[in-house]
Amino acid sequence: MKKLCLVCSPGGHLDEMKELEGLYRKYDHFFITFRNPHTTNLKKTEKVYFVTNPQRLQALYNPFRFIISIVQSFIILLKEKPDFIVSTGAGVAVPVCYAAKILRKKIVFIELTSSVTKLGWSGRMIYPIADLFFVQYKKLAENYKKAIYVGNLHDFC
Repeated sequence: MKKLCLVCSPGGHLDEMKELEGLYRKYDHFFITFRNPHTTNLKKTEKVYFVTNPQRLQALYNPFRFIISIVQSFIILLKEKPDFIVSTGAGVAVPVCYAAKILRKKIVFIELTSSVTKLGWSGRMIYPIADLFFVQYKKLAENYKKAIYVGNLHDFC
């Protein structure tokens, strides 16, 4: 059976990941995120690993926190050995996905509904390394040749 690593930041990214619950519940899975009231509650029903929040400010990460986050990501991925990384973004997704790529894991990225005409920051960072890159608007699929239009996540699931 395949194992999934679900990676998302709290808030809208976590909400959109939960839209996929009907899919990920079919597989052995775990979450990687950072600690926050929303993600702490997630721990009541899911296997969750917390990594250091890389704290992106505009287009830059805090380098110290990013390094800690990527090292933590390697440790978790080596321990859990997932087959696929599934992410809805944001900041926490970048170090996890790059660690996963180095470990030759398959990466599936789903761009948020808030990205209508151009990719969000984490989407732009992960697009080059993603094995599958899903978008929820046709315009994005037209602008990014590797993107696969799936429509709204409600329809996708």
